[in-house]
Amino acid sequence: MESGSKVKKMCYVALATAIICVLGPLSVNIPVSPVPISLAILGIYIAAYALSAKWGTVACIIYILIGLAGVPVLAGYTGGPQKLFGPTGGYMIGYIAVAFFTGFFIEKFENKFYMHAVGMVIGLAICYTLGTVWLARVAGMSFGAALAAGVIPFIPMDIVKMVIAVAVGVPLRKALKRVIYSEKGYQGLSG
Repeated sequence: MESGSKVKKMCYVALATAIICVLGPLSVNIPVSPVPISLAILGIYIAAYALSAKWGTVACIIYILIGLAGVPVLAGYTGGPQKLFGPTGGYMIGYIAVAFFTGFFIEKFENKFYMHAVGMVIGLAICYTLGTVWLARVAGMSFGAALAAGVIPFIPMDIVKMVIAVAVGVPLRKALKRVIYSEKGYQGLSG
């Protein structure tokens, strides 16, 4: 691989990470849950559309590491280890599954948008599961109580995020195909 393509790949990953970092802190606390509604997952979906599975996941992991380092990119403009190891940490670890499965389904089913949603749902289900188990353990709640506090109130908004992601991600991916990868075909940033 030539150095120009490595630099280009790093720039795309950095831009995708920046999108997640900009959207991630935008959140709303809801009274029935210690878990805020955040736009981080929307940023992760968009990164998956732009970069596909491997590099979208890398962008997501970099976002989490930036938050872990204390940069206020997590929900509510917070950061630091206390966030990752606190009640919402399992959801943040679950973001990795969201990035991977969304990107994987986008790559494998390029023009089947309903399959993109399937990937989003699979990733989100893993995220919900990890987050619920973690929330129950850290907050001393039953699994059912953690599910009621950390998943049920979020489902409608997460569906809206999926719709927005498809509406933004599909044209973004098409633009990347047309502008950047027109000669060799676009499969995300493979390799």
